[in-house]
Amino acid sequence: MNAHLPILPVLAPFVAAVLLLAMRDLPMAARRWIAVISVLAQIAITVALLMAVAGGEILVYRLGDWPAPWGIVLVADRLAAWLMLTTTLLALFAVIHAGDGTDRQGRHFHVLFQMQLFGIAMAFLTGDLFNLFVAFEILLIASYGLLLHGGGPARVRGGLHYVILNLIGSTLFLFAAGLIYASLGTLNMADIARQAATVAPENLGLARAGGLLLFAVFALKAALLPLFLWLPGAYANTTASVAALFAIMTKVGAYALLRADTLLFGPDSGALADLYEAWRLPLALATLATGMIGALAAPNLSRMAAWLVIASVGLLLTAFSADTAGIAAGLYYLPHSTFAAALLFLLAEAFKRRRPASADFFAPERDLSRHALWGGLFFFAAVAAAGLPPLSGFLAKLMILRAAQWEVWVAILLAALFGTIALARAGSALFFSTRTVEPPPPGAPALLVDQRPGEAADPPSGPRELAAIFGLVGLILALTLAAGPAARFADTIALQLSTPELYIHAVLGGSEK
Repeated sequence: MNAHLPILPVLAPFVAAVLLLAMRDLPMAARRWIAVISVLAQIAITVALLMAVAGGEILVYRLGDWPAPWGIVLVADRLAAWLMLTTTLLALFAVIHAGDGTDRQGRHFHVLFQMQLFGIAMAFLTGDLFNLFVAFEILLIASYGLLLHGGGPARVRGGLHYVILNLIGSTLFLFAAGLIYASLGTLNMADIARQAATVAPENLGLARAGGLLLFAVFALKAALLPLFLWLPGAYANTTASVAALFAIMTKVGAYALLRADTLLFGPDSGALADLYEAWRLPLALATLATGMIGALAAPNLSRMAAWLVIASVGLLLTAFSADTAGIAAGLYYLPHSTFAAALLFLLAEAFKRRRPASADFFAPERDLSRHALWGGLFFFAAVAAAGLPPLSGFLAKLMILRAAQWEVWVAILLAALFGTIALARAGSALFFSTRTVEPPPPGAPALLVDQRPGEAADPPSGPRELAAIFGLVGLILALTLAAGPAARFADTIALQLSTPELYIHAVLGGSEK
């Protein structure tokens, strides 16, 4: 059964999407149940996959039974399984939140949602560079449909920037793949790693150019400086459940950079070894600083959350730029930052509904300080996003600081300070900055300080909204309480990445399907 596990995370969302598309006349309640059951099945498959590779085994599935490097292969190692688990857990609470009414704003929401998961799974599990390009295209098409779900000029404007830049990235990806194939004669990742060590001198320039173009493409997907300008407008203007799912999208680019850096252009790649070394750390630190400055200047909570996503990418790639211990710290930080950003997007939507005039903008309106539930949830999310103790973000930053050089400490600690200030400002504006009202005329009933004449009552919290929010809270708490096992597993992932010959042998060494 283990031999077929690598293809199941790819097949499950694709089959669900086809099923939902074929039965488009089903009532929305039935479509929601199918979507949730599908994601639960994907979680179960991913857990089985994680258990199968936890001991160090690398599973290879040959599509069409063509041996590598001639055929396309799916490869499941610890890294792919870890990221798949993060994705499916996030997707569960995003799809539950969408069932609170978001999925009714446009057609085929759940079809696009499942196709998004299909593309993400393919990106994490493929062992072929061209198949990675196909996965990116599936992600682009599905995410563009989800981004515009519900319509509106702000979403169209943000989506236009998103799709144009990503189409440029797709074009560059094709050029990069062509240059690598012309110089190395293969697009299989394991074979690229093997051929890179013996590339002919006359082909070295082409191979370098192809590798650097890949860096640009992956940096665009990860929202690395200066290729992040599409992200704030896109994430801040879409629906909360879509933005929550999109919190994993930048991690796809970060994953691709990590995979290329450790496998394609690793230390054993001869003249192509450490091709990205001169670019990784400076751009990562610049992205971290820019993201935190953007969070400080953000006018509302959803845009602040988008800038914090950018900052988290900077910190993640800073960790990946260190040694094996830094990669392990980054892999522990990755699910935390993903869940924390998603939680902020869901809370921003909740505050928009409860502040009808100002939405989630940092402007005085209703006094939310009496809402202990929402105040507590925002405080928890702020602590998580800022990386303050005692949550997993603080533990991850300690691990990153231990692995980083002392020169990097200043940037990380200053970024943490800016993030704390930005989130404290947001909490003060949302919960304690009230709009005063005129005193009532004699004989008229007094108004509450947070209520204006004609203002609607506080909308009730739907069960799906609360389930999604508390689900993300639970994931962050679980990552904190299980910090020891999770960090040790991240160490094993980093160790496996540091020995790329294991991956190469698993793919090219005659593994049976």
